[in-house]
Amino acid sequence: MARKKQYNETEVIDKAMRLFWRNGYESTSVRMLEKEMGINQFSIYASFKNKEGVFLESIKLYNTQIKAITNTLEKSNNGLEGIKDYFFDFLDFSREGAIFKGCLVTNTVNEIKEDSSPVIMAALKRFSSNIRELFVRNLKQDDSRDVKDIEAQADYLMNALLGLSISSKVFKEEQLKGIIRITFLHL
Repeated sequence: MARKKQYNETEVIDKAMRLFWRNGYESTSVRMLEKEMGINQFSIYASFKNKEGVFLESIKLYNTQIKAITNTLEKSNNGLEGIKDYFFDFLDFSREGAIFKGCLVTNTVNEIKEDSSPVIMAALKRFSSNIRELFVRNLKQDDSRDVKDIEAQADYLMNALLGLSISSKVFKEEQLKGIIRITFLHL
């Protein structure tokens, strides 16, 4: 008979996600996961196969948690203003107390190579692509925008969001809000 899990999977994945978010994928060891998640190495391997499996579950949970702000963007009828609100919402989402952690996806993309973990990279690209598509959808709400420009503007906004994610680890909140305002000034 199989042993019953002595832990709540969502809770332990939430702990793992926060650990990956703080330390990065490469710097997080299975031992660190063991300590943070409060389960032993055997349970980690039995439930998730390996560190990559834990990380992929962490990305799923991250997607679920960030849905609160992406759903707002998805339902927005405010075009560019809706995207701008998303940037401000993202700042709040990426904060833990007074510290901004950036974006788990962006942080991970910056540290791993595509060929070292294609499964993880595919999950990260899917996440980014979904956000970009929401930008395109919101930009199309403005009939005066040129269709060709919309694609370039969506790329620009993705670049700005990724930059904001990294900048959030360096700059103060008021500076970050100023960066957002300037980003949208000429769109």
